[in-house]
Amino acid sequence: MARKSLALAATLALSSALFTAAQATAASHSHARADKPPFPYADCIKEVKKQHKASNARAKHLCDQLVEKGWIKPPNA
Repeated sequence: MARKSLALAATLALSSALFTAAQATAASHSHARADKPPFPYADCIKEVKKQHKASNARAKHLCDQLVEKGWIKPPNA
């Protein structure tokens, strides 16, 4: 009987430690970082023009598609 209560106590201690760690990780990921999506619209336009040698209209079209997918912030945001 002592083994069962010791195992139960160890399981509860481990699960509470994991739950606390999971909450801390979730809280740290909730803040948006500059190197993670969604990226600014102006940066998208600049990078598409630079990397693909695209025209203004083509860069706008590509960035608009990425806005719809959630990778880029809308231009008015």
